[in-house]
Amino acid sequence: MSDRLPQGYRAAGVYSGVKRSSDKLDLSLIVSDRPAVAAGVFTQNLVVGAPVNLCRERTPSDSIQAVVINSGVANACTGAQGEQDALSMAAKVAEVCDYVDQQVLVMSTGVIGELLPMDKINPGIEAAAKRLSGDEAALVDAARGMMTTDSCHKVCTREVNLDRSVWVTGIAKGAAMIGPNMATMLSVVMTDAAISMADAQSGLKDAVDESFNCISVDGHMSTSDTVLLLANGAADGEILTGKDLSKFQATLVEVCEYLAQSIPADGEGATHLVTIEVHGCRTREEAVKIARTVADSPLVKTAVAGNDPNWGRIVSAAGYAGISFDPAKVSLLVNGTLLYEQGTPVAFDAAAASASMKANRDTNIVLLFEQGEASARFWTTDLTAEYVRLNADYHT
Repeated sequence: MSDRLPQGYRAAGVYSGVKRSSDKLDLSLIVSDRPAVAAGVFTQNLVVGAPVNLCRERTPSDSIQAVVINSGVANACTGAQGEQDALSMAAKVAEVCDYVDQQVLVMSTGVIGELLPMDKINPGIEAAAKRLSGDEAALVDAARGMMTTDSCHKVCTREVNLDRSVWVTGIAKGAAMIGPNMATMLSVVMTDAAISMADAQSGLKDAVDESFNCISVDGHMSTSDTVLLLANGAADGEILTGKDLSKFQATLVEVCEYLAQSIPADGEGATHLVTIEVHGCRTREEAVKIARTVADSPLVKTAVAGNDPNWGRIVSAAGYAGISFDPAKVSLLVNGTLLYEQGTPVAFDAAAASASMKANRDTNIVLLFEQGEASARFWTTDLTAEYVRLNADYHT
């Protein structure tokens, strides 16, 4: 399925001059031709960027018409001037698009602690407004304009077949400083379905819990993380309820999961995308906590980088997750190979298991418990020397 904007949306991405290189877009603008319901989920870090404060104050809402995003400077830890600059970005969009300030949301990502160069941002907003379009190229440009250390843009489109078609399209950015409860990642999900504010907010939170809150690259929770959902009702305006709302919610989760996985898949210096499945826990929260602990273990991550099916590191990480379980009833598989069963290592072909890891970018770790029926999936990356080099050299 080709990527597309839902009905009633236009987008643009331009180079405004915030980034050093003119071949990297650094400002994106998304508008809805009609007021949209908007919901947001944000970082749980106590230290947040000014755009997070602005979006928290303005969502949920039923009158949002634009989201402006800059990359290169995060507008975080910038005090009163940073707060004013976020308001100024929204006001500039409102001015050039003929909206009201309160109808505009703002996102920023990049270097922390630097003030936005508003003398570049404002002309960039003007340029983006002139380039707004509803075609696929404009969508891709908007996805590119929010990138920082990402190696590729991240877009996902899905159709929901009701008695009419509605569309859900999301864009995201993120490659490092990624930890649960969101990290340095931004995402805007747009739909032409009509949803109530309450359903939009609760549905987005549930989707984020299943997706963006189940990824980790380095466990570092950032200051800028934001996921926004816009629903403008352009498909026909009938507010979704019952089975139609359930279908939409399932698709929203699917889009968020796709985008969430694409972030660790693009992790800085990563050579493996690691999927950790935990089954047989008492609650999903316990399963997530075990999976997250395994995902954040440097020893597990370096073992995967070295294509080492090191069951001991995985099982021991599960053991210090703070969740009680019977160690004699734990089993482990890596890429489908049983390494550990009922609390005991089993004989396996270590060379073949290692070769499987080396031959595939995707590594699948499955932990089986016998405590209950709950399960969870979590995505992370391996930890390579290249990751250390990139983040030692990158100024945050």
